[in-house]
Amino acid sequence: MDKVYASIITIGDELLIGQTIDTNSAFIAQQLNAIGILVLRRIAVGDRADEIRFALDQESGHAQVIILTGGLGPTADDITKPFLCDYFGGTLQRDPGTLAHIQYLFNEVYKRPGALLERNQKQADVPDNCTVLPNPIGTAPGMLFRKNKVIYISLPGVPQEMKDIMTGSVLPLLQKELSTPVVLHHTILTIGVGESVLAEQLINFEKNLP
Repeated sequence: MDKVYASIITIGDELLIGQTIDTNSAFIAQQLNAIGILVLRRIAVGDRADEIRFALDQESGHAQVIILTGGLGPTADDITKPFLCDYFGGTLQRDPGTLAHIQYLFNEVYKRPGALLERNQKQADVPDNCTVLPNPIGTAPGMLFRKNKVIYISLPGVPQEMKDIMTGSVLPLLQKELSTPVVLHHTILTIGVGESVLAEQLINFEKNLP
């Protein structure tokens, strides 16, 4: 089978100013590599629609899978969802399953029973042309889109929420749909040998790598 390539786009001004360390793209890259999907690029952009659009347009010409993280929260600067709705030509609609899950979280987990704020209810609004990826521990679901044979996946920026959706929904779906091979890595640790000396010793070995 032909190789499958992916790009990872992390969204958030906090990443660009160094306020938050990006651990999400490292985890996603490790997980994709483990199922045979090769990561071409990891890109960070701010909370601006033009930057997200430029990154998506650029990467869609090279990758079959594009994964975005961040910008799905309830605050004013979380623009990923309305942007994706516009980008893929959909209409926001309230997903009943997601809304029920949010109500459950507030009642049973956060212990804040009562009517949900509209800001919280809007977390259940998703484009009508996406596949909803349930978020077991948070209010913002993941979303999957398809366009021109490219799979686009948008995930929350909260690391544990992203990890749960990746392992519970994204990886099984990609493995089933793309039939990717398993990639095995073997690491050899060396001690007391300089890098240049080691490089000379590995010349023939590296020439025979696939």
